[in-house]
Amino acid sequence: MTSTNGKRALVVGLGVSGIATAICLRKAGWEPVIVERAPGRRRGGYFIGLFEPGMDAAQRIGILDDIHDRYPSDCVSYTVDRAGNHKPGVQFPPGVRPRVVLRGDVERAAFEALPPDVEIRYATTPTRIEQDASGVDVTLEHEGTSVTERFDLVVGTDGLRSTVRRLVFGPHEKYLHRLGYMIAAFTVPEPIGGYTGNEYVALLEPDRSLWVVPFKDHPPSVLFSYRCNDIDAQFHGRPADRVRAAYGPEPYGRLLGEALDALDAADTYLFDSVEQVRMDTWSRGRVVLLGDSAWCPSLYSGMGAGGGLIGADLLGAMLAEHPDDVDAALRAWEQTLRPAVESWQKLGVEKRFFFTPGSRLGVAMRPVLARTLRVPLIYSALARMNPGPAGKDLRREPARAS
Repeated sequence: MTSTNGKRALVVGLGVSGIATAICLRKAGWEPVIVERAPGRRRGGYFIGLFEPGMDAAQRIGILDDIHDRYPSDCVSYTVDRAGNHKPGVQFPPGVRPRVVLRGDVERAAFEALPPDVEIRYATTPTRIEQDASGVDVTLEHEGTSVTERFDLVVGTDGLRSTVRRLVFGPHEKYLHRLGYMIAAFTVPEPIGGYTGNEYVALLEPDRSLWVVPFKDHPPSVLFSYRCNDIDAQFHGRPADRVRAAYGPEPYGRLLGEALDALDAADTYLFDSVEQVRMDTWSRGRVVLLGDSAWCPSLYSGMGAGGGLIGADLLGAMLAEHPDDVDAALRAWEQTLRPAVESWQKLGVEKRFFFTPGSRLGVAMRPVLARTLRVPLIYSALARMNPGPAGKDLRREPARAS
């Protein structure tokens, strides 16, 4: 077990980014303390694709071997319409696709790798953060009781609407950039619409889509994605009713109808607007933001969980490289990471039309795209032209404080 250098770091948020950050800080000799506002661990989550840079970071962190690919070996992919008519669907050629998992798989693997001496405090939230040149005073509230503690570093990994960001950098409205879409994601107990457990199905229409993602050893995951002019109105009333309205008034058909019924009956689901966090800097003094709190490329980018792992891995490396200079470590970390994050965010904006076509032409061209991507040489050529998830390994790049 790595000895500590006596420096304490507060990590706010027990998601993928937060747990990975705590692991990397501990490897760098720090003593991390994790606080989580929920009363316990949050399990589950929708499907994600873990691309090569994210897998490289997971390997260095020590969790990749415990993140098992759930993609069925005999998977077939279709695009369908409400009447059930089939056309070829997008499918990655063998050897070039990401590792398809659930977000909870990455969180579980990271949690199991967390050193046992790392303290975790549930139902705990920061309410005040003040700092000087030598440290940060954080007031933490737990079940109505407040205590102020001092840390050498605070890392906010508490998501899109980060409490740390609000307390230190200002209100959410300054940093959240809406892409104009809503999503609903959840797990269904069994295959729907008459499809089997190895069929990857996308129902695509202008400005709205439904995706059913199969797994070889887990019930399917469902994603609704639709464009919306009044995002604020979506948060009034029942989410299931909002989604139903977005996909009306035409008859739903079997697949869409069963998916809507499943959302109505789901105990847990994600229903939220698609947004990115855009900031000129991710650190202020000894407070730094990481993952969705800092950049949130959106699920359309494919770099949410992977980006969090990369950011955590690189932060630990920079703190180890600059053990006596937190400011230099944070400058080097951001200088190295920012170009990659900007490419992820650009990808998130561009790829929203992959998930939710913006026109009838976009829907009509999907079978052509599907046939193109089934040819490995063509897919590989397109991937090299795209500055997306197949980017360089940031740990191999020289990092210098400026």
